[in-house]
Amino acid sequence: MSKELVSVVIRTLNEERYLPELLAAIKKQQSDIFEIEVVIVDSGSTDDTLKIAEFHDCRITYIKKQDFTFGRSLNVGCDFAQGQYLIFISGHCIPCDELWVHNLVAPLVDKCQYTYGRQVGRDNTKFSERQLFDKYFPRVSCIPQEGFFCNNANAAIRKDTWEKYKFDETLTGCEDMYLAKQLVEDGGKVGYVADAPVFHIHDETWGKVKIRYEREAIALQKILPHVHMTFFDMLTYIFVGIAKDVKEATKQKRLLTELYSIFRFRLAQYYGGYLGNHITRKLSHETKLAYFYPRVTDMEVSMKPKNLTKKKLKEASK
Repeated sequence: MSKELVSVVIRTLNEERYLPELLAAIKKQQSDIFEIEVVIVDSGSTDDTLKIAEFHDCRITYIKKQDFTFGRSLNVGCDFAQGQYLIFISGHCIPCDELWVHNLVAPLVDKCQYTYGRQVGRDNTKFSERQLFDKYFPRVSCIPQEGFFCNNANAAIRKDTWEKYKFDETLTGCEDMYLAKQLVEDGGKVGYVADAPVFHIHDETWGKVKIRYEREAIALQKILPHVHMTFFDMLTYIFVGIAKDVKEATKQKRLLTELYSIFRFRLAQYYGGYLGNHITRKLSHETKLAYFYPRVTDMEVSMKPKNLTKKKLKEASK
């Protein structure tokens, strides 16, 4: 009996740090019903990302940096992929075991149209982010689940489902939840697969953490337009988030080493969310660079075009 093809789609921009480990882990995947191809969607890497991809026999396609959005790059990769099942994984995520592909895709055969797997911290993962992983990616599967929460850092979808909906190419993030919401509203199913875990390695500055949550909050305005965060809400969320993290850090006897990180993370998370929730204007080119390429530039959202010369933009994008 022939195996069905699964395409693992990876968006890349200068991912040389973790890409070798990721691709090596994909090669070790085991399944008696699926075979695997790896598709790289690159948006202008200047490091050894493409050499690494070629060494591991990946199929490579490209998107121009100026054309990049999270949804558009995934649509390019999905269209290029040959499998009837599509997996999405970030270039800085690593499968935890050799059954990741099989476990993540198996429910798509007869139970769901869209699945997402567990995420856990590793290396430089911040303490508060580990708490978020535990909250949103628990140890117990739910196949199918209620609601449309989903996360493309570790997810899979049937190709015929993607062809029906495709990812919104205008969003600054949360393209996964937007498609999942459409799917669920039409009677489709999303499943959470706890036994398809990956290490999600976020090694970001505090400014980049803020930008990440800011762009996600902008996208959530389209997904959940009724959600509004007031300034008082922001202060409340910061206080509660810090309090819960302090309690857990104390329990783990890590409070002294993690207190500063806890404060900075929750401040960046909710201040970024507050700013994004109140942004309704069209993104400028400079702001788009900050949102879509936070590893390449530390430009703040509030920075105006007049503060950026062409030379500075060129240097920031290197």
